[in-house]
Amino acid sequence: MISHYLLFNRNCDEAVRTYEKAFHGKITEMRTYADMPSNPDFPIPEADRNLVLHARLKLFDMEIMCADSSERSTSGTNMYVSVTTEDGACVERAWEILKQGGKIYMELTPSFFAKKHGSLQDKFGINWMFTAL
Repeated sequence: MISHYLLFNRNCDEAVRTYEKAFHGKITEMRTYADMPSNPDFPIPEADRNLVLHARLKLFDMEIMCADSSERSTSGTNMYVSVTTEDGACVERAWEILKQGGKIYMELTPSFFAKKHGSLQDKFGINWMFTAL
């Protein structure tokens, strides 16, 4: 599946609920940072525990995924093309090609929610998020 991934500055919950209302959509998933397994290498400040870690919003026959950014995002650069698939080889092939001349935000590594997950900006300035289920 290829879809859009939007990043917000501490107001993702409000934005997703606004979009749900505006388009008669349906929130199909909403996880906060408090839902994440405890990790001493990635402590979550108390002020961030209720921020959105991951949300899915069904609008018509498409899905938008969203989260609160861990860093202040800039309007216009806070959107990713998100590739989610069970085809790990597809993810790794695309990753290897698109990282050439690009900038890696998060290495493609195993995570608690997927076999592999990572994000980068390609040499053309497009942000990509990859998830191998």
